[in-house]
Amino acid sequence: MTGPFDALMLSYDEPFAERLHARLQRVLGIRVKRLHGVHGMRRAYRMAAEVVDTDEFLLADGDFVIDTDFDLRRVEPLDDGASMRVWRARNPLNGLEYGYGGLKLIRRSALRQLGEAVDVLAALPGRVDFVGDVAGTTRINQSPYHAWKAGFRECAMLARGSEYGMPNEEAKQRIKAWVDGAEGEFAGFAMSGAREGVAFASEAARTPHLFSKLNDPDWLLSRFNAEHAERAVAG
Repeated sequence: MTGPFDALMLSYDEPFAERLHARLQRVLGIRVKRLHGVHGMRRAYRMAAEVVDTDEFLLADGDFVIDTDFDLRRVEPLDDGASMRVWRARNPLNGLEYGYGGLKLIRRSALRQLGEAVDVLAALPGRVDFVGDVAGTTRINQSPYHAWKAGFRECAMLARGSEYGMPNEEAKQRIKAWVDGAEGEFAGFAMSGAREGVAFASEAARTPHLFSKLNDPDWLLSRFNAEHAERAVAG
């Protein structure tokens, strides 16, 4: 089956990506393309623009678990001036529901004009529309490393200052939930990552080029292994 929008899953090394891709196809009722293992987030997003055939397409991360009641037939095209729409995702460890890890409807032509930002999609030209509806769960805790990485990257970017214009007080509340409020499988790794991400933001404030490391998968894995590999193996 085909629909008015293409759909694509962008995955890198997520352990459950294969089954989540199958779920995405089943729920949407269309073939969902997949781009896997591309090194560099900005490069991956730009390649995504060349994989799809419709100018507006749904984009899901490799850890996104779409809700079974999400109805593709109810998805409206983007408004004029908007480059992306973001549905909320629920975080299974701390209960937060916001755009982090959420499903996106994105304009291919906007990706081809992607600018520079640490939170890569914040550099799209045009407006980003955040909607209140929750479209699924961001399954960040697929492994100790993935839980740690999620906390580290997100809290480093929140502590630095949201590139989407989130008010500072709201960012602080979300950091607190990441740092203090996690429960569930690998929650301890997510909280450790969150605390270390906040500390990294303070360190990188003095050396701004360090923020680019947040998009370097080799650097992130090396940092995790240096601090947490033995704990992860021990369980």
